[in-house]
Order: sequence, then structure tokens, then C-alpha cells
Amino acid sequence: MSTAVFKPRPDQMGDNNEKKTSYLTAGFNIRSWLLTVDHKRIAILYLLSLTFFFFLGGMFAVLIRLELITPAGDLMQAETYNKMFTMHGVVMVFFFLIPSIPAVFGNFLVPLMIGAKDLAFPRINLLSWYLFMFGGMLGFAAIIFGGVDTGWTFYTPYSSTYANSNVILAALGAFFAGFSSILTGLNFIATIHKMRAPGMTWFRMPLFIWAHYATSIIQILGTPVVAITIILVALERLFHIGIFDPKLGGDPILFQHLFWFYSHPAVYIMILPSMGVISEVITCFSKKKIFGYEFIAFSSLGIAVLGFLVWGHHMYTSGQSIYVSLVFSVLTFLVAIPSAIKVFNWTATLYKGSVSYDAPMLYAIGFIGLFTIGGLTGVFLATLGVNVHVHDTYFIVAHFHYIMVGGAIMGYMAALHFWWPKITGRLYPEVWARVASFVIFFGFHLTFFPQFIVGYLGMPRRYHAYPEEFQIWNILSSAGASILGLGYLIPLIYFIWSLKYGERASANPWNAKGLEWEKADSPPTQFNFDKTPIVDQEVYDY
Repeated sequence: MSTAVFKPRPDQMGDNNEKKTSYLTAGFNIRSWLLTVDHKRIAILYLLSLTFFFFLGGMFAVLIRLELITPAGDLMQAETYNKMFTMHGVVMVFFFLIPSIPAVFGNFLVPLMIGAKDLAFPRINLLSWYLFMFGGMLGFAAIIFGGVDTGWTFYTPYSSTYANSNVILAALGAFFAGFSSILTGLNFIATIHKMRAPGMTWFRMPLFIWAHYATSIIQILGTPVVAITIILVALERLFHIGIFDPKLGGDPILFQHLFWFYSHPAVYIMILPSMGVISEVITCFSKKKIFGYEFIAFSSLGIAVLGFLVWGHHMYTSGQSIYVSLVFSVLTFLVAIPSAIKVFNWTATLYKGSVSYDAPMLYAIGFIGLFTIGGLTGVFLATLGVNVHVHDTYFIVAHFHYIMVGGAIMGYMAALHFWWPKITGRLYPEVWARVASFVIFFGFHLTFFPQFIVGYLGMPRRYHAYPEEFQIWNILSSAGASILGLGYLIPLIYFIWSLKYGERASANPWNAKGLEWEKADSPPTQFNFDKTPIVDQEVYDY
């Protein structure tokens, strides 16, 4: 057990009135926010930045779906369409999905949940936001100067030699965003190890903390690999060094190994924090101790470890040995087990619980349904025969989005609704929040379920024109995308509305367990707690 406690610097000390000042109102000017080292304010900066990138990426998705309404490819040229899906993927993956929950809710909640007054390295935390913004601006500049047409995976030798677009700008943007991710993971690990409140043993930590601990391990071990890979692409593009281009003596398959060694674990960077959110929401709105706490905690670590061993299932059609593919197939089946443990344990927690269907709970239930479909189709894709048949078809697109949108973003929405009263001190309109959750759930299925069908029938991804027999499925998908977009706009409106007109929230509007609910105000004071809390009860003691 660690009893290390954060101590404010002398210039941070104040009287009781200063301690009671909300982090939102203390020194309310732009300079104080841009130079802040308060983890809560940095979380808000991330929230604003990520919201911008989310709707930017969504704009590209709208253009993609408009193009695919008709089979002729008559809205834009093929090269322009390539740029649309590339920039949609780059923005959504590197500048929204990977940082979303760790950067916003991890930053805000990790110190509050373990009884600390800040993260271990506050200035490095601010630096991570500036690195993220610098990377984001490089990516945005790539869009303004003509876009990128390589696909979000930057496959070589196309990206390193042939692509006539702003590859280096976008790649450097992803590079700096990656270093932001590394610093955030480092901060979380140090904080969780050294700054837990007295009595906060490892097995009294909320599952949200376990999920972020596992995520941080992946961030630190995996992100440097893709950072080095991106630099190699830039060097080959600039100086024609033979690394990936076979004309120069390079190996394009080497890039795929390096890229997917990071990018498959990156799926768990996106999904593990959402799983932590769902654990918190399920137990709160069931008013019941979560079933199998230790199994869920260790399953997060299991996902982090096994996630590094399955990258080869992206490469069944790349020419790798059938025996190697067989090994990756078995390992991919195994990585489904820790995820299944979580789903079964969440379901067991709901059983005979006092379940209330507030908006966060509706998003959590939606997460379980959508993630389960995504996970089961992932098991299909672990099978060599099925994978070879549907490789690079819309079946893959649907599977990926059931995990990333149906999973990661549903978890993000659950977190936003659950902790919004704590973050802002305001309540949102519950009826509208429930309506939005149903609109998003229905719109999501209508968007992506037809893509399973059209993908299995053989429609390849990344094409702006397709045979006429696939049109009905694409019309359904585009109609669903319009509903899904409306579902995301509704929360944006009522969250902004609530900042001024929402009812004031109590410290614990959900009657939840946890230090952030029971020991901190809504919104929290500048240094989180008036005095260091002492943890003397088990986690989720409902």
C-alpha cells in the first residue's frame, strides 16, 4: 500500500476560502487556462479539442456516405474520395479515439478517484496537451493544403514513395500526438503507483483506474514503435532510403509488421478506458457490488498483454506463412476471453440489481450490445478462411466501427453523461439525454449492420464506385449515418445549454460510491479535497 500524498507548492497554499474555490472559476482568464497545471482544467482543454476533431472527422464521414448513395461515383473524383476516407480515419483514430477517454476523463478522474490532489507530473501533463494540439494542427494543415490519400494506415511503398499528397505533415501530426499519448500514460502509471490515498490498496481501486493502468502500459510500450515507423516513412520519402520500397531494396511487409504491432494494441487503447467507464456505470445504476471485481481487473491487464501478440491477423493475405497465420489465429481467439469475462460479469452485476435506466446506463447497455457484436465478428475474422474471404471488404469496416464507434464512443458518451454533473456542477435534461441515446443506438445499427451484409457479398472498401446490386445496402447505411449524426448533435446542444440553464448538481447526484462522489464537490475545488481522504471501506460498497 502506498501512502504518498501530493503536497501543494507554497504558492498554491491558501486559506479555506481559496480551497473552496471551484477549479472552473479560480483565476478565470485565458492565460490562466493555457498555462494551468491543474489536471481538471487540462481535461477540459482536451474535451474542447477533441470535440472539434470529432466533428471534423464526422464531416468527412458525411461526404463519404453522400458519395456512396449512388453506385456511379458521381459526387467526387476517385482521388478526392481517397482523401476523404483517409482524413476521416486519420482524424478519428489519432486525434479522437486514441486520446478520448484517457485525455479527458483519465486526466480529470484518476487523481480524484485515488485521493490525490493532482497527477504526479502536472507540467508534463500540460506539455502533453500542447504536443497533442501541435500534432492536431499539423494534421489540420495537411487537410488545408490538399489532404492525404494513402489511407489512415499509411501503407508503404505508396506512402513512402508514390503518394502525391501531404503524407509527411499528417504523419508528423500522428507522431506528436503519439508522444502526447506516451506522456499521459507515464503520468498515470506514476500517479497510480505513488499517490494513492491512505487505505487505497490495489484491490480497493475502482475498475476505471485498473483500465487506465492497463491502457497506460500499452501507450508506453507500443507508441514508440509506431513513432519510429512513421519517422522511417518520412526519411524514405525525403531521402529515398531503401527501407520499405522494394525498388530501393526495402520491404513493404516490414512496415505492416511495425504498424500493426502498435495499431492492434491501439484498439485496446481506445476500448479499455471505455470498459472502465462501463464498469463504473453498471455498478452505480445497479446499486450492487460489481460481480467478479478481481476477474475484471486482471482481464484488463490480460487484454494489454495479449493485445501485443495478435497483430499478424491483419496480414493473413500479405503472404506470411500459413503456420504463422495459424499461431496468430489461435492467439486472436485467446484475446477474446478477457473481453468476454467483462461482458459476462457486467451482465451478472445487472442480475437482481436495483437497475435504473438513466442516460449513462442506457449508453452502457448500448455499449454491451454493440461491443458484443463487434467482438463476435472479431472472432469470425480470427478464422483464416473467413478472413481471407472478407479481407478489405465492408465487413471489416462494419466490424471495426462496431468496436470503435459502438464501443469506444458509446463508452465516451456514457462517461460524459455520468460525470458531467461532477465536471460542471450542472445537470443536463434527462429526457433529451435518453432520446439521444436511442437515436444513436438505432442510427448506428442502420449505418453499419448493412455493411456486414454488403461486405460479405464482396463489396471492397475504399472504392467510390460499386456494382448496382449493392446500392440498397449503401442507401440504408447513408440514411443511418444521417440519423447517427443527429444523435451526436443533440447532446452537443443540451450540454452547452446546461452550462447556463441546467439545475445545479449536488456533490453526488447518482448516490454513487467512490472518492470523487463522496469526498469532492461538484465541480471539485481547486485542489480536489480539503484534506487527504482516508479509504476505510471496500470498493463499490453499495
